Amino acid sequence: MRILALGDVVGEGAILHLEHKLWKYRLQNQIDMTVVNGENASAVRGLCQKDARRLLDAGADVLTLGNHTYGMRDLYPFLEEESCIIRPANYPPTCPGAGYTVITVCGYRVLCINVQGRVYLDPLDSPFDAVDKILTREAGNYDFSILDIHAEATSEKLAIAHWFDGRIPMMFGTHTHVPTADARVLPKGSGYVTDLGMTGPVDGIIGTKAEQVIERFRTAMPTRFDVAEGEIEAQGVIFDYNTDTGRVQSVTRISF
Repeated sequence: MRILALGDVVGEGAILHLEHKLWKYRLQNQIDMTVVNGENASAVRGLCQKDARRLLDAGADVLTLGNHTYGMRDLYPFLEEESCIIRPANYPPTCPGAGYTVITVCGYRVLCINVQGRVYLDPLDSPFDAVDKILTREAGNYDFSILDIHAEATSEKLAIAHWFDGRIPMMFGTHTHVPTADARVLPKGSGYVTDLGMTGPVDGIIGTKAEQVIERFRTAMPTRFDVAEGEIEAQGVIFDYNTDTGRVQSVTRISF
């Protein structure tokens, strides 16, 4: 199987980009399943219900989120109703939505999990414990699994990936919007990359207008962040997964 994972969607232009190109890309590259992080799709800080539906219609099988999960209030009921959109599993259980879902792709039951790191982010429950509990709870109910590690620190993402190497075949990091060059197969057969990058305007700074970000760094004063303009690029990786061995054969960085 070929599984495509795309980095954080940033802004209206990025949604339009996927609406125009994602299904065509899937067909050309024989993609069986696509996971997209959508937490910045609606005006940078969050995802609204309308844009979530657009991303699913554009070709995302599962949408993952992160620290901006609750930026748009109208998403709350959608998180409860729609099983193909998940938020970090280590949020308190009283928060709307679920931290994982199981979907059927090509006859296989795929467990998709979303978790958030704690370094430089909100002090949530342990991401290690949250994922361990899900794997135990869902044992026997899925054929293979995928994990989105939404975190700031590269070391934390790597620690989580090594802990679950061999237990979760496909793992990728999101949140920083900058693609890393370490796409690889870990020692026990899991495919991994520290950060997918983003789906958004490449001429800004992590998807927002460069001049606004520079102003924040130069003056240390509060600054409004708007989505940048210009060329849009979708960044991510393709996992080639061997369903017979349960191991990833390759992890290939892509952009379109």
